[in-house]
Amino acid sequence: MSRAAAIARAHSYFDSGAFLADLGRRVAIASSSQEPERAAELRRYLDEELKPALTAIGFACRVFDNPQGPPILIADRTEDARLPTILIYGHGDTVRGQDDVWRTGLSPWRLTVEGDRFYGRGTADNKGQHSINIASLAAVIAERSGHGARLGFNVKFLIETGEEVGSAGLREFCHEHRNGLLAADVLIASDGPRVAPGRPTLYLGARGGHPIDLVVDLREGAHHSGNWGGLLANPAIILAHALACITDARGAIAVPEWRPQLPAAVRRLLADVEIDAGGNGPTVDRDWGEPELTPAERVFGWNSFEILAFTSGAPDNPVNAIPGSARAHCQLRYVVGTAVDDIIPALRRHLDRHGFHQVAVCRGSGGFFRASRLDPDDPWVALAASSIEQTTGRAPTVLPNTGGSLPNDSFSEVLGLKTIWIPHSYAGCSQHAPDEHLLAPIAREGLGVMAGLFWDIGEPGVARAAARRD
Repeated sequence: MSRAAAIARAHSYFDSGAFLADLGRRVAIASSSQEPERAAELRRYLDEELKPALTAIGFACRVFDNPQGPPILIADRTEDARLPTILIYGHGDTVRGQDDVWRTGLSPWRLTVEGDRFYGRGTADNKGQHSINIASLAAVIAERSGHGARLGFNVKFLIETGEEVGSAGLREFCHEHRNGLLAADVLIASDGPRVAPGRPTLYLGARGGHPIDLVVDLREGAHHSGNWGGLLANPAIILAHALACITDARGAIAVPEWRPQLPAAVRRLLADVEIDAGGNGPTVDRDWGEPELTPAERVFGWNSFEILAFTSGAPDNPVNAIPGSARAHCQLRYVVGTAVDDIIPALRRHLDRHGFHQVAVCRGSGGFFRASRLDPDDPWVALAASSIEQTTGRAPTVLPNTGGSLPNDSFSEVLGLKTIWIPHSYAGCSQHAPDEHLLAPIAREGLGVMAGLFWDIGEPGVARAAARRD
């Protein structure tokens, strides 16, 4: 019975083809939460795939109906109520399949292997990632129990099926069960990308995501641009100028309340971080964004404002008419230190100062997640980082938060947990796009990383020591 043997078990699971077999079945369930006609597949994923896998390694599983969204699976393996408890999160839903735009030979709902890439919807986001964590834990349980020992800590899984539609109902579910079903000491989960394919990564929270709609609605219908040009205010021009005052020409934010402080501890963490999409993503525009910050500081330590869609008139079939209205769907990705309740009021004040009183501002539709960040000096961070370095021989990159948004606030704020994320993907994985894939080397290494971490947490006194120092 040894740490090395547990890691070898996890690697053998990959090398034998068992990981591909499990992932293939899971990808084949078209559990897209963004397509209402596939709602039944969300429940099927939990009932037919995850419940059997978790029950087989000693978990008691229950699927809960969610009044505000898709169902949620809770699995509990309690060895001793006096031991620390780890909560592991994942999501079994995916974005739309986009079936008709995948490359020839690929399908979102069929796992396809090409070299070291495993193609299929959910391979990277998030079926592949939580499959790695389940299998790694199974390897440790098998290694320890095979010699009469226990795991050494309690484990709970929370697998939701509504993350891609904003985790509807998750926050309320966590609030309802925070003192019982979901009571734990720390969250350990996997989602998002590594900072570079070959760099094991930890991140300690997430940027928030706040959807914002800006609308200029001047009149009913459109009017002939020859007869009325120069006589009627053009809402698209007004909105374009309003948008232009929110940032400068390189995207640096101009709204004072949206410009956070960059803590010294965060700057230290990001000092040597380079963004690397693994040759499969766009090149970083180094002259874009806040000029005094490095690219890593801009995405992991700062706020960014993005225009996601801008419509006016009939873009696909333009006519010679002045439109009556214009709309922009925007988003602020924001870090801890930004006053979330003041995001839209601050923008309203900013636009008024610039004379854009005709521009209406409101919260947009879609997912809304709050920013969160764990103290990088927390003992759980040291434990995880040390374990990963022991397994891989490389110190992991520790990020204050991911650049994207996750429902981490449900765990950090509502459940009051320390949160550690260990991603098993990379930035060029095409998540949310056609040809999504998981990289085999990262998946195999991730299995070993998580087996090593779960082994270390189960060593006598380790988890208790970390929990005592919380």
